[in-house]
Amino acid sequence: MIDIGSGTPVVLIPGLQGRWEWMRPAVEAMAKRNRVLSFSLCDERSSPFPCVTERGFENYIDQTLAAMDRAGIEKATIAGVSYGGLIASEFAARHPDRVTALVLASALHTAWQPNSQQRQYLKSPWLMSPLFVATAPGRMRPEMTAAFPGVGARLRFMAAHGVRVAMAPTSPAKMARRIEWASTHRFADLCAITSRTLVVTGERALDKVVPVAITERYVAELQSAQHVVLERTGHIGIVTRPDLFAEIIGKFLDADRIPA
Repeated sequence: MIDIGSGTPVVLIPGLQGRWEWMRPAVEAMAKRNRVLSFSLCDERSSPFPCVTERGFENYIDQTLAAMDRAGIEKATIAGVSYGGLIASEFAARHPDRVTALVLASALHTAWQPNSQQRQYLKSPWLMSPLFVATAPGRMRPEMTAAFPGVGARLRFMAAHGVRVAMAPTSPAKMARRIEWASTHRFADLCAITSRTLVVTGERALDKVVPVAITERYVAELQSAQHVVLERTGHIGIVTRPDLFAEIIGKFLDADRIPA
């Protein structure tokens, strides 16, 4: 668990890979103006939080509560990235008394279900991993080019992010299990979310991981939700443009209206 910065507390929940280290640029940028609490998901070996396999997705709700209690935080903005958005929205619906605001960044919607190709991955995650890795450059190239028009800047980012990934390896089997846990979990009604909500997406043509239309469902279903597009980004704008992401979150927490 990491707890840095000062000011309004924000709990930042990682995506499907499960490691907070992949979000380090966003954590450090946000900590310039907020207190940021983050952690690796509890089924990661590096996590200090318990994980009971039989509890499935409930583990992550328990972990978020435990992390806040351990940090002495009564209420916080809960921010979820990609798969972490499922955790954040469920936490906000189940524990509205602990949530001051909700941020959903390129988040999966609670009604999401894996498609046929993703179900094949679930059956044989280790076998399918080489194909997933091999096709990653094609998915990420448009976003990298938009975020870093200069080749030098692009290569520097890729090198730095590659080090972060290598130092915090993830498990295909655990990623598959997380998808399975979410797809079989009975999520709370989104109407139970009472906190004001910020939905952040990348540009529609650049997010090749979670289609923007899936995340936008939160905007349609949550009356308090505001939608902001992180320009020149797709799915990983929190690390390609972390300062802009932090600025948007800061303005939202200061109750300033952000241009859509």
